[in-house]
Amino acid sequence: MSFDLGLMLHTRERKRAFQAGHVGKLGRVASLEEEDKSLNQYVHRKEFSDPNVRAQKNDSEHDNKDDDNMVAQGSSKVSSPDWTRFESAYARELFPAGGGGHKTQEFLLEVTNILIDYVHKNNDRSKKILDFHHPHQLREMMDHCLDLHEDPRDLEQILSDCKETLKYCVKTGHPRFFNQLSQGLDIVALAGEWLTATANTNMFTYEVAPVFTLMEDIVLTKMRDIVGWSDGDGIFAPGGAIANLYAVLAARHRCCPEQKAQGMCGLTRLVMFTSEHSHFSTKRAAAIAGIGTDNCIAVKCDERGKMIPGELEKCILQAKSEGAKPFYVTCTTGSTVLGAFDPINEIADICETYGMWMHVDAAWGGGALLSERYRHLFNGVERCDSITWNPHKMMGVTLQCSAILLKEKDILKNCNSMCADYLYQQDKHYDVVYDTGDKAIQCGRHNDIFKLWLMWRAKGDKGLESQINRVFELAKYLTEKIRERPGFMMVMDEPEYTNVCFWYVPSKIRHLEQGKERDDELSKVAPRIKSMMMEGGSTLVGYQPLGKKPNFFRMVISNPAATKEDIDFLLEEVERLGEEI
Repeated sequence: MSFDLGLMLHTRERKRAFQAGHVGKLGRVASLEEEDKSLNQYVHRKEFSDPNVRAQKNDSEHDNKDDDNMVAQGSSKVSSPDWTRFESAYARELFPAGGGGHKTQEFLLEVTNILIDYVHKNNDRSKKILDFHHPHQLREMMDHCLDLHEDPRDLEQILSDCKETLKYCVKTGHPRFFNQLSQGLDIVALAGEWLTATANTNMFTYEVAPVFTLMEDIVLTKMRDIVGWSDGDGIFAPGGAIANLYAVLAARHRCCPEQKAQGMCGLTRLVMFTSEHSHFSTKRAAAIAGIGTDNCIAVKCDERGKMIPGELEKCILQAKSEGAKPFYVTCTTGSTVLGAFDPINEIADICETYGMWMHVDAAWGGGALLSERYRHLFNGVERCDSITWNPHKMMGVTLQCSAILLKEKDILKNCNSMCADYLYQQDKHYDVVYDTGDKAIQCGRHNDIFKLWLMWRAKGDKGLESQINRVFELAKYLTEKIRERPGFMMVMDEPEYTNVCFWYVPSKIRHLEQGKERDDELSKVAPRIKSMMMEGGSTLVGYQPLGKKPNFFRMVISNPAATKEDIDFLLEEVERLGEEI
């Protein structure tokens, strides 16, 4: 059941509007027949007076036919779902209402069908990645279902809302989606997310999440073992930025434990260091922790985007000469743009020399730890004090799933605990070490562990290693193809990770000599191609400038669904659109 959101309101939405006070010519509430006639006349006039509406309607009708003729199982097609039995049925009739079991089952099965349909479309290369509209356009098109009302909408409308919402979502699981570091849609992880929502529990105590807290302990122990630690601490956080914040807070606590009670006033100025190509969250953590962004020093990188150890030491000595106390260094392993890995051992040597906390931001690069072939990128990682690792990136777990791992046992509790005995009673009849809430900076904490645990069980270490090796091979394939194709230029000749950065130079500007004019023209190319991609919905890839370099495409590969044919398609699409500029 599909609706043209740009033209027509849901049938009963319109009926309610008319019955609420739309009065006919005879001074009475219009009948349903009269209201439908009036609305049809309005829509007819609107369609034929506005060419944009006509085009939108045609596109919508075409999309809706595709939606309604979805592939449900194998190649068998099913007709548009019949939701009329949910008309005038409301959420109050579902569980926990008495006798609500049958209606609840029917409703959830229909929701499941909508979700499965969307999963099919995510894996169908003939489908668009997105149906793009500018914010004001999408707001107008969905105006009838975005607003919240005093009166409830029935379950037929709610099902329609679910379907229409997904219609305008970006299909991040599509094999040709390369826009973000998080790509793909792992089916087992998806099943884990569904179960997680069904269990609907808080991760702060064993009391309310017994199985999940054990799973978290087991998985964190395994991840620390992979890093190279026999013991330590850790917790799952809502994203890599918060995991990096945990590291800064822990480092500050070890450096100046008195600040937990007394605050930062009167303390020696603390200074922290990070690569100039590192994630912005390190600088933001400095602001949140009260250290200050001026005291988060960006260290110069070489031409490959790696922190220069000699420059780090210069910055440390400069801070010490000013009377400041250097206490923390972020070592990036898999930078967001170039995929660069800072030299871990050299940075660890410097941190040991000056007694500083070393944090490894492996939010993006952490997946390589699972590959014997590429683990060398992390040589020396066991020397760090903490590491951020996002399984929702290279490992392919559904968003969000991020861990902060620490070498020192109990550091999180010592740093963050408030001993709230109304939640974390110490005289419970079970081992309260499994009550993790007091060591977190949150109180309520989402269950991000089950989907990772379930996916890891389904694939095993070998399956994950194979998946990661495969995306590396695709990145190598892309690099080779770029070198072969006229008009394509690599930003770095030999990518270190699966970030492949490149320019496309349209034929009309290839004659320009190297210099400002050429760079100015080249900088316009990637944004224009990207906007055309979004309008067409064929594929998605990111772009950005870097330093003095003009805008270039940043192709990141972590999508297990992608193939060499998808890589070829992207390059052909970039070339086709580039020549249309």
